[in-house]
Amino acid sequence: MTSRIYDCSLDTDLLTGMRLAKVALQRDELVVLPTDTVYGIAANAFSHKGVAALLDAKGRTAQSPPPVLISNISQLDALTDFVPQLARDLAATFWPGALTIILKAQPLLQWNLGETKGTVALRMPDHKIALALLEEVGPMAVSSANLTGEPAATTCQQAEAYLGSSVSVYLDGGTSPKGEASTILDLTSIVDTYDADGGLTTTGSIKIVRRGALRPEQIRSIAGSLLELEA
Repeated sequence: MTSRIYDCSLDTDLLTGMRLAKVALQRDELVVLPTDTVYGIAANAFSHKGVAALLDAKGRTAQSPPPVLISNISQLDALTDFVPQLARDLAATFWPGALTIILKAQPLLQWNLGETKGTVALRMPDHKIALALLEEVGPMAVSSANLTGEPAATTCQQAEAYLGSSVSVYLDGGTSPKGEASTILDLTSIVDTYDADGGLTTTGSIKIVRRGALRPEQIRSIAGSLLELEA
């Protein structure tokens, strides 16, 4: 497979790179793209072949399923079985941005992200190139553009050094603004209960699966005591 880096600061490269990235994803191939956190390696979330290629390129197995990037908050309902109000509040506050939330996946979806145990990790990135591509192709399975065990790539050149010809198209958006991976929260134990008057009671807890660019105190400002912190 031949691949090329497209400099998205140049209009001609941006247009060509985005067009070829869309085609590559439709062909079950891989694309590297910039996000607000670190560079990501992306596949069509609904392509079994593409997701398998993503995991293989990183040296991972199905036991490490990739998160899914989306272009708007409304896709939360389409991709999940249940969205607690707290998840909506967190998304409204921190999306687009460096927050990934794990929820129970919509069971009717025809995808295979790996051994997810019926869950999906979702994020809306705060980067115009990533969002534009997501608008074109729909949800993408995206993991950090590096080999497993290596530091995440914060430049397109670093990503290319890691992944080489396993990726069809590299979109170069410059150095990653944050340079740190997203914070991942598990909300699968959160339950909403409404009384006869419509009053909401939320039970369960939120676990931090991975610390990242979004700090615990920022999350606590929305989640309050439902955020479970390590001892």
